[in-house]
Amino acid sequence: MAGKKRFGLRLRELFSLGGQEDDFYEELEDLLIEADLGASVTMALVDHLRESRRSRDREGLVQALRELLLDGLAPAELNLDPQRLNVVLFLGVNGVGKTTNLAKCARWYQREWPQAGILLAAGDTFRAAAVEQLSLHAERLGVRIVRQGTGSDAGAVVYDAITSAQSRGERLVLADTAGRMHNRADLVRELEKIHGIIRKLTGSEAVYRKILVIDGTTGQNALRQAELFHEAVGVDAVLLSKYDSSARGGVLVPLQRSLGLQCGWLGTGESYEDLRRFSPEAYVDDLLAP
Repeated sequence: MAGKKRFGLRLRELFSLGGQEDDFYEELEDLLIEADLGASVTMALVDHLRESRRSRDREGLVQALRELLLDGLAPAELNLDPQRLNVVLFLGVNGVGKTTNLAKCARWYQREWPQAGILLAAGDTFRAAAVEQLSLHAERLGVRIVRQGTGSDAGAVVYDAITSAQSRGERLVLADTAGRMHNRADLVRELEKIHGIIRKLTGSEAVYRKILVIDGTTGQNALRQAELFHEAVGVDAVLLSKYDSSARGGVLVPLQRSLGLQCGWLGTGESYEDLRRFSPEAYVDDLLAP
């Protein structure tokens, strides 16, 4: 976040301040909440640090905090199978970078599975220019796309994409979806319809996964978004977009602790190569770095 000090630097500066121990822990709570770890997670972390008796030694506290943040933090594993059809549904509200990161994943699997065959499904038929945006990505990547016009039935697009991939023996369908939030009921209804179509078409013959894309700068709003999508269709992995180690990104901790959602990837830029697998150790080190 431009104009703001990194969390790790502010954490270390906290040690240089005098004052009572209670004041120290209150300021530490404020720092953790600002880093988007959320109130309940923050309180649990600070309570553990109080008990650790390393609170007034800088390196001791940082190490204790690192261990607590890492506890239970694990990368998501989609376990896709290049020998079968795989359908991956991309979820997320408008503006999080869902379509762009779908294209990054397409590039990722182009490298991993060069002979598998990848198909994009332009299932976001609601947002203006979403179909054109995904079509441009498909052209640049050299992969097929199934599309219809804006306002068409998203479920029909996904249906056509899966049946087309089945007939051609392609192994990976990456499907975009709408992310409108002004009408939650319509969003949930559409996602449930698409979810039902995919399950009916694939059954036990294919691998079906759902990736939720969240914006690394949105803070606790990401937690509320995750709750909505997870309740609607279930989420198998999170992709944290617009990730910059100097920005907020602590929301991945409450996402896993509160909802059991693990992160699979971090989106770090605009190019197709700006996608990396989530490493809990590297993520926590980034968060705590001065």
